[in-house]
Amino acid sequence: MTTILLNDLSAAQRQRLAYIEFRVWFFGEVTRKDVLDRFGLATAAGTRDMVLYRDLAPNNVAYEGKVYRYQPTFTPLFEHQAERVLAMLTAGFGEGEPPSMGESLPHAVPARLNQPPLDILAAVTRAIHGGYPLRLTYHSMKTGAVAREIVPHALVDSGLRWHVRAYDRTKGEFRDLVLTRMENIEPLENQSTVNPVQSHELPAADAQWQKEINLDLLPHPAHPHPSSIARDFGMGALGALRVTLRAAVAGYVLRQWQVDCSPDARLREREFRLWLADTAQLNGVDNAVLAPGFVKGEA
Repeated sequence: MTTILLNDLSAAQRQRLAYIEFRVWFFGEVTRKDVLDRFGLATAAGTRDMVLYRDLAPNNVAYEGKVYRYQPTFTPLFEHQAERVLAMLTAGFGEGEPPSMGESLPHAVPARLNQPPLDILAAVTRAIHGGYPLRLTYHSMKTGAVAREIVPHALVDSGLRWHVRAYDRTKGEFRDLVLTRMENIEPLENQSTVNPVQSHELPAADAQWQKEINLDLLPHPAHPHPSSIARDFGMGALGALRVTLRAAVAGYVLRQWQVDCSPDARLREREFRLWLADTAQLNGVDNAVLAPGFVKGEA
């Protein structure tokens, strides 16, 4: 019955109820003022939302002196993804918040060394959404500033910087291009009849993007306490972690996670806590060379 009620509510009201639940679950309490300040509601509307949440989830909260407090019988009504929760706890619940509401909990998050300019990012994301090519200047590490024409279809976070996955008409293949190296972007959305996107330039033709691989990660054999690693990465009783990735991002992920991908677990530095025991799982992955310890031909 609860699911039916939630589906009957407006998207705006579900967002407010999710915020109430977020505050209760991760801060232990929520007040009407929290809701009013976050959403700019009238007092009566904020009261209705608070009462509605209590009606939908009576075991989640207890009303104590104008405060709804967390109860041990709490069961979330909404799906809360860990990545988004951590972002909200450290950077606020959403855009447009007053500065005083921006940081929710004390935290320390290392800043990226580079962030793409928003005008560049926006030009690329509009092209992804609109399905049209871009002409731009790209600063390559090998050749310097060169003209490129690309058909972008996805953003990729390598852990160090943001890329766009695109068909590079200049190179005749799908590639990852770093957003911060782009300038002078010219959209070609009005040239669809002159310069249309071809079938081989569409995401469906990007074999590395479409291909999914399974990787089985184990505690590194050189580590003295493998059970601690298993717990750290949620390996459970099996003592192994299976992850499914697009082939196009596998090398980035393995580098970011510092997974030893040598067949004999030869990387003995302390930062390598995980080991890819079966390096054959990287067969056919173009960017496997980015994975620590991986040597083509040793799989």
